[in-house]
Amino acid sequence: MKLTQVTRRHARNTLGAGLALIVLVGCSSMSTAPATSTSVANGTTGEQLTLERLYTDATLHAGGVPPTRWLADGSGYTTLEAASQGEGNDLVRYHPETQAREVLISAAELTPSGRNEPLALADYHWSNDGSKLLIFTNTKRSWRTHTLGDYWVFDLDTRKLQQLGQFADASTLQFAKFDPAAQRVAYVVKNNIYVEALATGEVTQLTHDGNDTIVNGTFDWVNEEEFFLRDGFRWSPDGEHIAYWQLDTEGTPIFTMINNTDSLYPTLKTFPYPKVGETNAAMRIGVMDADDGDTTWMQVPGDPRQHYLVRMQWAGNSEELLIQQLTRSQAINKTFIADAGNGEVSELLRETTESWAEYVDEVKFFDNGDFTWLSERSGYRHIYRVDRDSGRLNAITRGNWDVVEVLQINQQQGWVYFIASPETPLERYLFRASLDGSGKLERLTPAAPGTHSYQLSANADYAVHTYSHAMQVPQVDMVSLPDHQQIRMIKDNASAQQAFNDLAKGSFEFFQVPARDGLLLDGFLMKPVDFDPSKEYPIVFYVYGEPWGQTVSNSWGGERFLWHTYLTQQGYIVASIDNRGTRSPRGFEWRRSIYKNLGVVTVRDQYDALQAMTERWDFIDEERVGIWGHSGGGSQTLNALFRYPESYHVGLALAPVPDLTLYDTIYQERYSGLLPESAERYAETSAITLAENLQGDLLLVHGTGDDNVHFQGSERLVNELIKHGKQFEYFAYPNRTHGIREGEGTTLHLRTMMTDFLRENLPTGAR
Repeated sequence: MKLTQVTRRHARNTLGAGLALIVLVGCSSMSTAPATSTSVANGTTGEQLTLERLYTDATLHAGGVPPTRWLADGSGYTTLEAASQGEGNDLVRYHPETQAREVLISAAELTPSGRNEPLALADYHWSNDGSKLLIFTNTKRSWRTHTLGDYWVFDLDTRKLQQLGQFADASTLQFAKFDPAAQRVAYVVKNNIYVEALATGEVTQLTHDGNDTIVNGTFDWVNEEEFFLRDGFRWSPDGEHIAYWQLDTEGTPIFTMINNTDSLYPTLKTFPYPKVGETNAAMRIGVMDADDGDTTWMQVPGDPRQHYLVRMQWAGNSEELLIQQLTRSQAINKTFIADAGNGEVSELLRETTESWAEYVDEVKFFDNGDFTWLSERSGYRHIYRVDRDSGRLNAITRGNWDVVEVLQINQQQGWVYFIASPETPLERYLFRASLDGSGKLERLTPAAPGTHSYQLSANADYAVHTYSHAMQVPQVDMVSLPDHQQIRMIKDNASAQQAFNDLAKGSFEFFQVPARDGLLLDGFLMKPVDFDPSKEYPIVFYVYGEPWGQTVSNSWGGERFLWHTYLTQQGYIVASIDNRGTRSPRGFEWRRSIYKNLGVVTVRDQYDALQAMTERWDFIDEERVGIWGHSGGGSQTLNALFRYPESYHVGLALAPVPDLTLYDTIYQERYSGLLPESAERYAETSAITLAENLQGDLLLVHGTGDDNVHFQGSERLVNELIKHGKQFEYFAYPNRTHGIREGEGTTLHLRTMMTDFLRENLPTGAR
């Protein structure tokens, strides 16, 4: 590969020496090759954006598609479309081969007796035989997501609509599911599991001990947030039993939040929340008779408060469960086969690391009992086939790249379908690999750069395909596979694309720069409108920097990207860097290199990138450097200001975690270790420890109703800054949660405040 050396008028330091400009064709995950850059879009003249328009003009924002479901028999997919007559939506089916459209259920049929309006479907699911539709509506939020609501069943044979759980209060049912024969539906109400017979409406309560501390069939805050555990029960394939989680939160410390705004007098919200080093809920898994609730508990070894039962599913039959258990440190993942009849378990597989082990979502089973597995034991995340009898792993995919997600196995045709991007971590494509372990690999996504996601039909002959890139709003179409030919455009978002195209924009490019050890870091750069390379401009970095996010990807950035575009119209450079440890699919070492160094190594990479960029590009004004981030990005913003105060002059920290010991057990102990042995590392890596180093201008923003990253942390930081005589700006949004979105006008208010703070403290324009 030919390299072209970049000529510089002057060198500002030696960190970025040897930067080179090449065509970006991909790199291995831990590459230390010369830095690269590739232009995605040149600047254009056009309309000036205003903040008011950005947050009030719907044409600027890409719309999603209603819930779409493939039918199990392969006869097509269903979706919601505006009713041909009256209000509401019809449920329609599209046939992939003929593209014939058929209204399966009209809005009129979705109108309950005695009501004037049809049900507003938040989601729906088909029974296995496609004869009945389970409808989720009238939803309410439980913790982060809307899992509370009302459920209805529509029978396609009788054309009748019936409500489930009529004994319960409105919007209190959770996770309703048909049994395999579509004769009964199980659901959770107030921490107990119920089964309802569809033919008679008879309801059987299967668990009776659910209360404020005993939780059946669902989860507490921390397990929902960090392990994505929400739906806590599974029907057996034969429909005779239900496997479920039970949590006992007795002993878990209670966190209390105050609501000063919604009533005349303050009210309190209390819930179990285990902070670092505190007592977790005890977890166990039982299998109960679906007729009477008689439960057999699985005898998984280990203290239930010092282990996590992170995944459970039926093991391809109705006699056994596959259970994944993490130690509290999360360094070991043990996989057990459990006998559903007597509760006996045997360990089949173990993953051990010196940092943290991953768990595997939705293991796929073969007819002979073997199953798919994702492991990083080779240094990269790859698909393996596990021998059911011996636990031996046989590799299906190989190479110096990561599998991002397994979508489906088609045993009959001999393929596993998955998402990956071997050539660059910035993109996502659909691949399939032969199940025989030969290493045969096919990329099914065409050679178009960007991010692709898929919802495959039952036999993987078709898919609902969503596509975007940095300059392309999401488009959704139906494609045939494996040829990936478009059959039907479902949502083109043409108006949003045109509105974006009409905006004045500076050029956008992806690039790479080295950290001090030579490791290449990915970044993007947005230049100001009317850019003059002979002048210097202020730069604003957007950062996340923690393991659950990737800011540099060739995908549509939505509202945040449009706000960044607005900033470029005001004369700012906007950039972002993915430091090591982020979700970027660059291998085991990339992800684990930040273990017990979150906030130190992560921000050091950000600083190294800044130094390399200012050496490479003379148009970056080293005296006008800003940084902002939300959540983990807010924490990294604080660390940048406190650890490198002479390099970062302005910071906007939204909902940060200044003291890592104030966050929850699962997330923080995974990346920072256990107490008390890691107490010193917690102190050294927490931004609050270095608050006295603040020299620049800080805007600290938090919602007082944040049940995730508690307002408590920002209040403690405020006290620490006051103690050291530091002046800063501080804004508390009453009763807003972690996203700071609730309430009319909140997002516009927040972005306006952020913009004004930048203008005041990081003067815009060329010099």
